[in-house]
Order: sequence, then C-alpha cells, then structure tokens
Amino acid sequence: MTAALISWGKGRRAAAAIGAVSLGLLTLSACEKPTSLATVTVGSTTVQAEATPGCDGGGKVLSKKAVAACITKKGGKTITVHPGEKVRVGVDPEVAKSGWIVIGAGPVMRAPSKQTYRSFDADTLFMQQNPQTGQTSYRNDVTLQVAELGGGEGPKTLWHFTLKQQD
Repeated sequence: MTAALISWGKGRRAAAAIGAVSLGLLTLSACEKPTSLATVTVGSTTVQAEATPGCDGGGKVLSKKAVAACITKKGGKTITVHPGEKVRVGVDPEVAKSGWIVIGAGPVMRAPSKQTYRSFDADTLFMQQNPQTGQTSYRNDVTLQVAELGGGEGPKTLWHFTLKQQD
C-alpha cells in the first residue's frame, strides 16, 4: 500500500512539472523579439529609445507612405544640450551592420555609418539653412532622427529624440 501512495505522489509531481514547463514554453512563445535601441548621450545624461511606433519595418524597408509619416513625427525622449557640447549617438551592432544616419535640423552626416557610435557638435544639430537664401539660423529645439538604412532602398527603422538647447 505504501508503494501505491509513493508512486501516486510521484505522478502528481511529474504532472505538475510538465504543466510548469508547458506554461513556461507558452509564455516564451508569446514574447515578441525586442526592437533595437538607439542611445543619445549628452555630458553624463543618457536616454535610450526603442523604434518610434509605426517606424519599424521589422528588418524590411519601410513603405514610402510609412517613411513620409515617420519623417514628420516629433521627438520622443527629451535631452537638454548646452551650446558647444558633444552629442553622442549609439546604435545596436545589428543596426550598424545595415548602416545608419542621423538627421537634426538638417542632414548632419555625409555618408551612412557602419560604426555603433558617432559624436556630433550640438551646434551642427541645431543649425538650419534656408534653401532659398542660404542663410543659417539656429533652432531652440530639434527632433533628432536616427535611421537604420536598408541598402539604398530607404530606411528600415527610425528612432526619434527631442534635443532642447539650453543657454
């Protein structure tokens, strides 16, 4: 009789273990792959963000309609910048493999980068040039866009940050 009780207890434990493993696998299968992060650092302050909602192609190039909507979006996380400071932008290694660019008040990179980190003068990011007159002006705040490129076909992912200039 004791043997029957022992085997019945082992069966319950085995069933509970199988149930726990099944529940764990079900939970893991429901998880989505996290999006890559972009990081902006000014001085000792750092902000990180996932891709802007609606601006992540999941590894594929965004449609022209999605790109048009993403370019007009305003910044996400905010960071304060003093004139003359360096603004450091970093991306995940997978993003760096694809190539990426940064856009401030205007384009600030001549060519896409394959590095995981770049540094920019804050004044360059806030500088805006009038295309008709060629006159340069500076904005008080700017939406900094980081774009992962898709091999000449357009961006795959965009991240947005707000830079606020403080005197």
